[in-house]
Amino acid sequence: MPNKIDLLKEFLEQDSNDSFSRYALALELVKIGEFEKAVSEFKTIELKDENYVATYYHLGKTLERLRRKEEAVEVYKKGVKIAQKLNDRHSESELRDAFLNATMDF
Repeated sequence: MPNKIDLLKEFLEQDSNDSFSRYALALELVKIGEFEKAVSEFKTIELKDENYVATYYHLGKTLERLRRKEEAVEVYKKGVKIAQKLNDRHSESELRDAFLNATMDF
């Protein structure tokens, strides 16, 4: 039986534009400490499906783990704008909090 990562990669072979599977793959990569690979997957979602708003929070947090705070702050700012455009108040609030926490740590 394939593990979650292999299964998600199979899904993406069938449909490379499947944002949900790519997002789940990125989260699994974070769990096992493959942060650079996770960043790559999150950035692919950002390029292909800009409105997949959950990506911005987790991409930012992963960048922070890699000590790339300035890049994370920019990701949070973009995510806030996307959440506002989508009228997604919950995501907007989470992204604002992440932005504020990241900028306070500078």
